[in-house]
Amino acid sequence: MDQGTAPPATGDDQSSPRPTAGLGARLMRRKPVERLVAEGGQGEGGSLRRSLGMWQLTMISIGATLGTGIFVVLGEAVPKAGPAVVVSFILAGLTALFSALSYAELAGTIPVSGSSYSYAYATLGEIIAWVCGWCLILEYGVSVAAVAVGWGEYLNELLDGTIGVTIPAALSNPPGEGGGWFNLPALLVVLLCMAFLLGGAKESARANTIMVGVKIVALLLFCAVAFMGIRAGNYKPFMPLGLGGVSAAGASLFFSYIGFDAASTAGEEAKDPKKDLPKAIMLSLLIVTAIYVLVAAVAVGAMPWGDFEGSEAALAGIMKDVTGQSFWAVLLAAGAVIAIASVVLTVLYGQTRILFAMSRDGLVPKTFSKVHEKTGVPRANTVIVSVFCGLLAAAVPLGELANATSIGTLFAFGLVNIAVIVLFFTRPDMKRSFKVPLFGVSIQLGSLRIPLAPVFPAIGFGFCVYMMLNLPGITWQWFGGWMAVGLVIYFLYGKSRSRLALEETQVTLEK
Repeated sequence: MDQGTAPPATGDDQSSPRPTAGLGARLMRRKPVERLVAEGGQGEGGSLRRSLGMWQLTMISIGATLGTGIFVVLGEAVPKAGPAVVVSFILAGLTALFSALSYAELAGTIPVSGSSYSYAYATLGEIIAWVCGWCLILEYGVSVAAVAVGWGEYLNELLDGTIGVTIPAALSNPPGEGGGWFNLPALLVVLLCMAFLLGGAKESARANTIMVGVKIVALLLFCAVAFMGIRAGNYKPFMPLGLGGVSAAGASLFFSYIGFDAASTAGEEAKDPKKDLPKAIMLSLLIVTAIYVLVAAVAVGAMPWGDFEGSEAALAGIMKDVTGQSFWAVLLAAGAVIAIASVVLTVLYGQTRILFAMSRDGLVPKTFSKVHEKTGVPRANTVIVSVFCGLLAAAVPLGELANATSIGTLFAFGLVNIAVIVLFFTRPDMKRSFKVPLFGVSIQLGSLRIPLAPVFPAIGFGFCVYMMLNLPGITWQWFGGWMAVGLVIYFLYGKSRSRLALEETQVTLEK
């Protein structure tokens, strides 16, 4: 049984940890799955409300995913891979798929708001859970900022095409890029999404569903119009920078696939999480990957790949070049403004719910788990996270943000794949609403029986490591610094204030 460092427990003993000896044992203490599920939705002064169905969860996944890699980062990915950026999207999608299988199993088994942080706490121990949660803060918080940065580009396209006025470069570009010193639109879109989130999860999900519908229509419209501008010569050479370029582009694009992770953060607000979360995760990933590949293939066929360099509003430019009219570009820019806002909304939602779970466990201050009685929303959490992400979006260049998000995402996904393997061996009889393919299947080699269930999680872990190794050295330096800061915070704050630590201390004092 998976009961941390204590002996197997049953009944009430599962929520009452016994004192552990040694630093290593304390760092590797685990929170039982049953307790994680039992505490679902509980916060300081109130509880989250279960109001989201399977369709809404799928829309959260798509909302957090669709648009980022196409509307914003395509201009950075194409120069790395050339027309083979289509393959880069497929590579990133396959990496996400294997991790999505692991996420689907754990989301159905441990349907809580903490996502991979909670999964790691139940299987790998507190210190690993903290590292995972710290990566998720990087993944979600920074991706909000990264996506918001590109919002201003399309907003200016829309303003220019409708009223002939644009926001000055100094207030619409990141510092150091194109004469910018403060990206005001990026801050505004984050604060706008904050206002939606403060209204409640159900209301936010309704707004997101509408925005997702608009951006799917906008992307399909782009494909229909840009298809007329495809030139066969634009696909040659198909892979000008070789396989290394394809891998590098795929690594930078991977942060576009964090949508299904956002769905898993809604585990405590889903009506039937064990049934609906796995479905939402897999369905959203398939839809998003298909649209990404279609749009990328049309885009590189309609414009020479070298022209994508430095363009953060590439699709609108393609529409204008193909038709010779600004109307279509303006229409696409309007869709992009809504699409990117949807990504910001849903990823910001995910960030607040992860901090909610970490706060409930005592690893971050209680402020993040306080829930407003009337709305069922962690208000202080939402405001703090939104203001931080908004200021980050306004002050940091897009490229570094995107790569930092990718490495944090890949690291967290890798841990989720390991968590599935650990849970398979430690809790094989646990009821699962979704199982990774080959679960329970084994092959016989002489007298040795080898289980095949961990094969897909192992492949997913390998893909994550491969993609991480293709990120630039500066990204690894930022990541190493981020991890060092996280560990300092854990040892100075979280280790002694975690609920499990306090309960162990209480048991020791009572003895």
